[in-house]
Amino acid sequence: MTDQKWTTVVHATKKTRIDWRGLASCKDLIGLWVRRDFVAQYKQTILGPAWAIIQPFFTTVVYSIFFGDIAGLGASGVPNFVFYLSGTIIWGLFANCLTHTSHTFINNSGIMGKVYFPRLVTPIATVISQFISFFIQFSFLLIFLIYYLITNAGIQPNWYIAMTPVLLIHTALLGMGLGMIISALTTKYRDLNMVVGFGMSLWSYASPVAYDMFGSKMGGRLAEPGLIHTLYMLNPVTPIVNMFRYAYLGCGEVEWLFYGISWIVTIAVTLFGMWIFSRVEKTFMDTV
Repeated sequence: MTDQKWTTVVHATKKTRIDWRGLASCKDLIGLWVRRDFVAQYKQTILGPAWAIIQPFFTTVVYSIFFGDIAGLGASGVPNFVFYLSGTIIWGLFANCLTHTSHTFINNSGIMGKVYFPRLVTPIATVISQFISFFIQFSFLLIFLIYYLITNAGIQPNWYIAMTPVLLIHTALLGMGLGMIISALTTKYRDLNMVVGFGMSLWSYASPVAYDMFGSKMGGRLAEPGLIHTLYMLNPVTPIVNMFRYAYLGCGEVEWLFYGISWIVTIAVTLFGMWIFSRVEKTFMDTV
């Protein structure tokens, strides 16, 4: 009988650690998982990936009519439609990363209970698959931006556009980190599954998605220096949305102090999320 040499040895450990080497060797698996997530999202739908545009489009129309035209909470100096569309797609990236990642253990318990692979593959693949939908929506936004630039509708893109890759990574990390925390907790506390959807709706209204915090009626109070402004800007999503809009539309302001705080919160949330995710993955099959 010949001796067999193993390339990978899987063994139990009581220490909570992240298998970085294992993750690096799973690039193909991540690619397959991304394809699975994206295909499954639009499987058995007539319009398929077109839903990635339809959903933010109708959300933008509703915001433009009710919040922009009727309530007067839209942007000043730029068309309401492109203002709400930009906020909707960057918020959608964050919300989708968080929501889909939060279901990692529950949705994948079947395969995780049968075969070993670094569990962080699943949230990473989930986030990457959400980028596909985002770039479809982003292309849709660019069409309107070009149109409004040609018609001189007040759009003023600037060099902050170069910050786009950083903003997208920032948004995805924040959503993934929070999603991993929720995913780890839902293995024991299923109530969180009920709270996520409702909580995201409330969070969207606590962020400048449906209104202009600088130029609208509501913005007068939110933009003034003081306790309310500080508390509002400490929402880690607020500086991201503001910078994204400022980069492509030229409206609003960029406050680097709060953007830096948002990054600190994001890094802390992501590291804690990875730690608790890696800790729970050892025993979650006993509770799911």
